[in-house]
This record gives sequence, structure tokens and C-alpha cells, in this order.
Amino acid sequence: MLVVFVLYMVATVGLAWWYSRGARSHEAFVLGGGRFGGTALALSERATGESAWLLLGLTGHAYADGLSTIWVALGCVTGILFIWMVMARRLRQERERTGAMTVSSLLARRFPGAEKPIALLSAGIVVFFFMLYIAAQFSGSGKVLQETFGLDPLWGILIASVVVTIYCGLGGFIAVVVTDVFQALLMIFTLVAFPVVALFLAGGRGLDLAAAFAAAGPDYLSLTGGKTGAGAAILVLSGLSWALGYTGQPQLLTRMMAIRSEKDVKTAVRVATVWTLFAYAGAILIGMLGVAFVRAGVVGGGVEKLADPEKVLPAMVTTLVTPILAGVLLSGVISAMMSTASSEVTVSSASFSEDVVASLRRKAATPRGMLLLNQGATLAVGAIAIVLALTMRDTVYSLVSYAWSGIGSSFGPALVLLLFWKRLSRAGVYASLVTGTVATVVWKNVFEQPTGVSERLASYVLSFALAVLCSWLWPEKERAADVADRPAEPLAGDPAGRAG
Repeated sequence: MLVVFVLYMVATVGLAWWYSRGARSHEAFVLGGGRFGGTALALSERATGESAWLLLGLTGHAYADGLSTIWVALGCVTGILFIWMVMARRLRQERERTGAMTVSSLLARRFPGAEKPIALLSAGIVVFFFMLYIAAQFSGSGKVLQETFGLDPLWGILIASVVVTIYCGLGGFIAVVVTDVFQALLMIFTLVAFPVVALFLAGGRGLDLAAAFAAAGPDYLSLTGGKTGAGAAILVLSGLSWALGYTGQPQLLTRMMAIRSEKDVKTAVRVATVWTLFAYAGAILIGMLGVAFVRAGVVGGGVEKLADPEKVLPAMVTTLVTPILAGVLLSGVISAMMSTASSEVTVSSASFSEDVVASLRRKAATPRGMLLLNQGATLAVGAIAIVLALTMRDTVYSLVSYAWSGIGSSFGPALVLLLFWKRLSRAGVYASLVTGTVATVVWKNVFEQPTGVSERLASYVLSFALAVLCSWLWPEKERAADVADRPAEPLAGDPAGRAG
């Protein structure tokens, strides 16, 4: 099992090095330089979108709470289908029109005269929340390697995080997309093959799944977790609210910005849809099957219930299958964390270089200078995330939920309105960015527990409402349609000097 895992790590770094040898331009490092088609970018987006949260967080959620987890899965699937079927084509067109290479600069270039403050505010939000998001992935890798090989979580975190930082620094976006494709295939193998194997093993051992679910509690097979009335409604809405955050995730939306052609968009939609449906069904099935294996004493060393539900998948894999297959399956688990962390590292470093440094410089940097700046920022982001992963004690699920809400509620309303509502003004963009950030922090720490309403839902609704209201109260002096049709001025420091 260890040999297979080491080979996976070597293959990941080797692929990143081989395919990123030509990534010597700033544009290629940040957005791939038009190198990828629909299939590769769809697999990359799916590998990025489904992190430790899916293979540890959602499987653990299903193991602990049962069938009511379906609302979380349904919310995520709805959000994924929406961004691919509705937003992808327009994002690609807007990227071509403006020459923007980040989601932040996509917003900034829509409003001439407000580029710098929008870019700086956006970059600050991205870096703040992504540090937590990356730390969650590194923390998840520590859990998997501890459960699998008995490693101290410190070493598990260091191994995965160092490998991610190295290959991100090697080739940026190109290295990340290439490794993402490899990792997406490993992930879907784990999420499809392992539930099938587990079902056969359960039948062979004579496990009574119905009895195990009944023993897990009277509400385990309830779609609302046994809640009724307002409590049931809040549970359903909180689960479905995961859909909202997808509309504002830069690490996912940049894949759509990078697609080469309209034809590639159609291919990407098909690939992303099929991958998503299989992945989420497999994750919930794994978590619920885990209840039967643990209660039967097959997994977990005879305990009635795992102390940490988020370890149910690695515990099942290491117990139920042969070491070689276990190594392949666990590589799929680690892939989920590394692919997401790598994308967030590159988005954070690109946001720093494109939206902070380029906005503040009076003189445009050379392409070589911008490339070196991005590589240096990548190493710095990775180092900070490692420190956070070693010091924070929150679960993977809660960390990802918090960061997901902050990013999605800040950027989601602004981007949806940018693409589909001509009256969006710069005041609306500011309102979306500020409200999404502040509402997430305040609601999470003050209102979530007494109300039962998740910060994902509350902060997004507040942010969207204020973005619309502020756009009505402080409209643009020119009609938005006129602004949209006018070529965008490049941000200071844009090495390509694009003007739309």
C-alpha cells in the first residue's frame, strides 16, 4: 500500500514537471494560455471542486447523519450543473472581451476608474478565505495518512503540502490542470469502484444493512433527520444552500474562463455532469455502508461508532481490500485534497500578482518578472497554509463550509449580476464583496447556532439583496450596456497589454 502511494506521489510530480516545461510565460502560468479543451478543464474543475470535503467530509456526514445528507448532495449537484450549463459560456466570452486572467480582474475591468479598489478588495477576500480552504485540504491529508500508515498528522500534512507547493511552483495553471485530470480519474475510481466492492463484501459477510441502519437511530433513514415543520425546512434549505456558493468560486470559474472554444464548452458540460452524478452517489453510499461495517466489528477495531466520522472511508479501505487496491483507492482520496489545494494555491498567488501588485505598480512589470513573482507568491501561500493546517483544530467539513460561504457569498452575487443584469453598478459590486465577507463572519459566530440557518444561505441572500439595492440607488453614469461594449483598459502591470 505504501509503495503504491509513493508511486502516486512520484507520478503526480512527474506529470506536473513534464507538461509544465513550456509554461514559461506569465499567461500560461496563470490561465494556461489556451492550451486545454473541454474534457481536461471539466475534469480539472471537478477534481478541484470536490476536495477532502467530498471524500472525508460528505462521507463522514452520511455516516453520522444518514439519508438527510441527500439535501447537501442535491445542493452541490445543482450548483455544479448551474455554473456549467448557465455561466460557463458567458464567463468565457467575458474573459475574451476583457483579457482578464482572474475572477477579480473580470469584475474590476467592467468598471473603468474603479479597477484598483475592486481588484484590491477582491484579492484580499480571496487570499483570506483561501488560506482556510487550503489549510482544510492539508489537514485532511494528515487524517488520511494517520489512519492509513499511522503517521503523525504533522508528517501527513507536511508530505502532501510540500508536494502540492512544489508542482504548483513548477508550472502553475498548466501543472495543476494536468495533475487534476489524473487525480479526477483516481477520485472517480474510488467513488465508483469502492461502493460496489463494499456492497459485495457486505453480502458475502452476511451483513444486515437494514438492521444496521435501524440500530444507528430512528432518524437515520429519515430525509429530514427526524425534524418536522420549521426545523425540517431549515435543514433542507441549509443543504440546498451549498448550490449558491458555486457561483462565486474563483478556483472553479477560472476553468471556464480558460476554455478554448464554444464547442469545448458543450463537451465540458457533458463530462462534468456525468462525473458529478456518479461521485456524489458514491460518497453517500460509502458513508452509509460504513455504519454496517463498523457496527459489525469489521471496521474500526470493534468500536460501536468511530470517534471521528471523517475517517470512515480510509478506515474501510485499509480494512476491506487488498493492500495494492487500498493504495490505489487511498491515492484517490489524497487526490481530492491535493487537486483542490493546488488550484487554490495558484488562484491565491495569481490574485496577489494580478490584482494587488499589478494594480499598485506604476510601471508595468516584464513578463519574466511577473512569472517570478507568481512563483514566489505560490511558495509563500503554501507555507502560510501549512502553518494554519498545523495549528487549527476545526473539522474539514466546518472549515470548508466557512471558506466556501465567504468566497461564494462575496463573489457569487456580483458575478451572476455581472453576467445577466445590465444594471449592475460598481456600488453593487462593492456591496456584494463587503456584505458577503462580513455576513459570513458575523452569521457564523453569532446567529447560526440560535437560528439554525447556515451562513452559506444567510450571507448569500443578504449579499445578493444589497448588491441589487445599491445598484438601483447608485447606478452607473453610463448605461451598463455601453460600458460592457466598450473595450476594457488593461490593469497596470498587465504584461500582455490587452485592451479587450
